[in-house]
Amino acid sequence: MTTYGIPLIVVATTRSATLTGVAFALEWLPRLVAFTVAGSLVDRHGITRIFRTACVGRALVVLLAALLLAAPDFGVPAAVTVMALAPVSGFLTECSYIAAETAGGEASRTVGDQAHRVQSVLLAIDQTTMLAGPLVSGLLLEYGGPALMLSTLAALSLLAATLLPGKSAMPSRDAQGKSGVRAGWGTLRARPALAWLVGGLLVSNTAIALLQAAMPVIVVTELGRSSADAGLIWSAAAVASLLAIACARRAIDRWGLWPVGATAAAIAAGATLAVAQADTYRGYVLLMALLMAGEGGLTVVLRTLRSHLIPPEVFGSTLSLTILLLLVPFPLAGLLVAAIPPGQIGHAVTVTALLQALGLFTAFARLRTLRTAPA
Repeated sequence: MTTYGIPLIVVATTRSATLTGVAFALEWLPRLVAFTVAGSLVDRHGITRIFRTACVGRALVVLLAALLLAAPDFGVPAAVTVMALAPVSGFLTECSYIAAETAGGEASRTVGDQAHRVQSVLLAIDQTTMLAGPLVSGLLLEYGGPALMLSTLAALSLLAATLLPGKSAMPSRDAQGKSGVRAGWGTLRARPALAWLVGGLLVSNTAIALLQAAMPVIVVTELGRSSADAGLIWSAAAVASLLAIACARRAIDRWGLWPVGATAAAIAAGATLAVAQADTYRGYVLLMALLMAGEGGLTVVLRTLRSHLIPPEVFGSTLSLTILLLLVPFPLAGLLVAAIPPGQIGHAVTVTALLQALGLFTAFARLRTLRTAPA
């Protein structure tokens, strides 16, 4: 709801493609900053403390924004409120995300060579929320307004903080001297298989980020559809991704990580090339679903390798760095959407789709020859 709902609030409040793109960038830039510190904080202070602090902080922020939007007598313009909400909520969301992903890494290490099964279940949970989140955001925004959507988000944040177990495994004391971005870079240099996969997915995410940033503008402004229709695209994509994740778990059992990853990469690259030529709402729905199905398979492969290859004592720091690299394209995509005319977005998507195909092909060609033994 945070990732997809807040840009919808901006476009509904301002009706400006430029401000929507700027808000998308403002939402993602603090997320990137968060990854430089969140992993180190989790390594040093543990999962529970960081997760709860981030969730409670996000609830307070969105409740304040809901109050300001519902009571214009305070004198704060709605555009100012929603534009300020994007960076603050983005920062806190990524802090809680790193804590949750570190818990997933702990769970994967306990089952050894069955880590892909654990990661597929965790990823299915993520995708289920992606199925509900955008659709719920769009419906609440359409029929209840921004204040109701933000109040719901605050309630879910508080619920997450409440449901978290009281204790979680603390990292090794060795992490006190090894955490941080430098430790993450050291792990990537020591594990070229992980570095090549992250590099390929970095290029792939450039195309996906551009589509994600442009989708509210394309659906609401160009196609004349509603905010709920925009949310429905990502919900349909989440359904396809869930199916792909379930298939990937069984396929990895039978054929291994490399063939499944290469197949998923081919599907994702082909779908991105096709979506650049789409000109109907139905076409966007179908092709985005196919694209995210490929991404679902790729993510299972990445998360499985990540749980195998990253040493436990620097897991949070290395995880933060890998996610930071994968998310760099998102604020850049927001700035690009703000800068170029809407009619040129299709050409930009075509260029990034070609780069995506080349990057994924190169990455999986290298992965075929590299060791992926556990750390």
